[in-house]
Amino acid sequence: MESRESSESPQVPKKGKSKTPRKPKDSILKQKSPAEFFADNKNIAGFDNPGKCLYTTVRELVENALDSSESISELPVVEITIEEIGRSKFNSMIGLADHERRDEALYDDFETAKAREKRLAKEARVLEIQAKNAALGKKVKDFAATKAAKGREASYYRVTCKDNGRGMPHDDIPNMFGRVLSGTKYGLKQTRGKFGLGAKMALIWSKMSTGLPIEITSSMKSQNYTSFCRLDIDIHKNVPHIHVHEKRENKERLHGAEIQIVIEGNWTTYRSKILHYMRQMAVITPYAQFLFQFLSESPEKNVIIRFARRTDIMPPVPLETKYHPSAVDILLIKRLITETSKQTLLQFLQHEFVNIGKSHADRLIGEMGPDFSPKMSVKSLTPQQIVRIHQLFRQAKFDDPSGDILSPAGEYNLRLGIIKELHPDMVATFSGSAQVFEGHPFMVEAGVSVGGKDVKQGLNVFRFANRIPLLFEQGADVVTRTAMKRINWNSYKINQTQDKIGVFVSIVSTKIPFKGTGKEYIGDDISEIASAVKTAIQQCCNQLKSKIVKRIHAREQQERKRNLSKYIPSATAAIYDLLKQTNAHGSKKRRRGDDSADLLKQVSVNAVTKDTFKEKLAQHVEKVDYEMGLEYATQTGVNEEPREDIYIQSLDEDKNFIDFQSPIFVFRLYH
Repeated sequence: MESRESSESPQVPKKGKSKTPRKPKDSILKQKSPAEFFADNKNIAGFDNPGKCLYTTVRELVENALDSSESISELPVVEITIEEIGRSKFNSMIGLADHERRDEALYDDFETAKAREKRLAKEARVLEIQAKNAALGKKVKDFAATKAAKGREASYYRVTCKDNGRGMPHDDIPNMFGRVLSGTKYGLKQTRGKFGLGAKMALIWSKMSTGLPIEITSSMKSQNYTSFCRLDIDIHKNVPHIHVHEKRENKERLHGAEIQIVIEGNWTTYRSKILHYMRQMAVITPYAQFLFQFLSESPEKNVIIRFARRTDIMPPVPLETKYHPSAVDILLIKRLITETSKQTLLQFLQHEFVNIGKSHADRLIGEMGPDFSPKMSVKSLTPQQIVRIHQLFRQAKFDDPSGDILSPAGEYNLRLGIIKELHPDMVATFSGSAQVFEGHPFMVEAGVSVGGKDVKQGLNVFRFANRIPLLFEQGADVVTRTAMKRINWNSYKINQTQDKIGVFVSIVSTKIPFKGTGKEYIGDDISEIASAVKTAIQQCCNQLKSKIVKRIHAREQQERKRNLSKYIPSATAAIYDLLKQTNAHGSKKRRRGDDSADLLKQVSVNAVTKDTFKEKLAQHVEKVDYEMGLEYATQTGVNEEPREDIYIQSLDEDKNFIDFQSPIFVFRLYH
């Protein structure tokens, strides 16, 4: 009994195994700085991998350089250099001594004896099979030895970009490069950059991959000094960490900026993308001069390409504008109220938005209700009243914003760029009028070329947004989808698969609807833009169709001439023999005119021979061909003979002239 009771008695829990639930620790709220956020999520800014990082760095520096030059109406001169840095040189730059490997098995490129034996056996089998095939007379491919596993050793590059632009104020340089989400492009204006990320992300990547600072040399016009700054960024605080910031003598009085940064990259995989980007940039900005250099430790791998300036006609500088009422939200209205210098609601509506005049503002205020009056203080508006303003803005009708604030490349520059870089057989361009989406004006320009240098068969789509090339995510872009699926190329006498077709579309706007901060492509979900792109491409195709039809007609005429010329000897012999036979039977009674009798007489005395007929027929064929060719040349106005390129040199600054611009040419009057 005792034993049973003891066995049924409750067990005493052991020490250290208590099932009492633990109290959760108080959660600690953490906060990231903008720099830290983008360092952790660098892919959303186009910094996905070392190769893409190198490409994006080049792209951001070049676009900043162009913006800087164009802002002061200076013809851009941009020099971009990528210098390869070997491991030994990089180690010496950071003060690290070279270190030989001690334990090879620690590294991922280490090959065990078994793996090496297996690789060599495989190579031997391949060589044996190739020898047998060669003995049988079969075609044998060149043998490529299987390489051993390659280590993930980083490659480093010094990227330098130099321009002749505005330069930067001495005191603003640290914040312009060392503080994420700070910049000069946040106004409502057509600009290449929008997010204040480009150069800062390159600096963040440099800090993450090499730890080396960025170097900036800058000078503005009329300054007698040059600003030099060496800095990196404090990721956690989002503030610049300045190493050197000083003023130096500017003896040559140069203006512009030179930025130098050392990053990890991959030139091998992104070489074609970088060169393709530079070529497309030369197409859309033929008024700029580019010098691109890649300098390798092996001189035979060096690349030096100069993209010469083709014209000195620059697009107008884009203008900053105010917000359209249909494009604002409640937060933006609150911010505008906070920042405005106007006192009354009437003045606020009239001066802070486009397309609202005084009478229109009065009508809007009257429609808002009895709680609103023209003279009420705009600062006194309640949150409910701001919501009412926003509701009216969404429902009321306003005139569309003007496209005068935009700065498209222009048909003249687009055509020059296409001809300069692609040398097509024929090209057509079109510039559409300003249109609107979500209260933002936009314009679409297009060019379509046929034939050309280094152009693949089929459709070659070149996309531009605010005059910058878009190279990635092409399949999802509105331009690619329109060119591939919404254009019936056969109806324009263009073979979509066999002809070399270049499709160039440039979209400019105060707000480009990019998908993501990487600015890779424009979505196909905005019907206004999709329709404008389709119309622009179709207009170019219509121009080309008339040229192609005339060319086909001329080719057919040439073929007829060739066929007629081929049968001239046979026709001549047949006609001459017939006349001889007719003359031989001249005693028979027949009716013929005086001309026929005269011709038979000339044949009988050999005044007209077989060669005479041959010559006359050839002259007739040549005359018909010449008349039709003259008509063709008159209609087209184009000389199809090979032409020599003519480049007009820029004039000195002391020459006075006036430009009269049209969509397709510029007439310059000197005085």
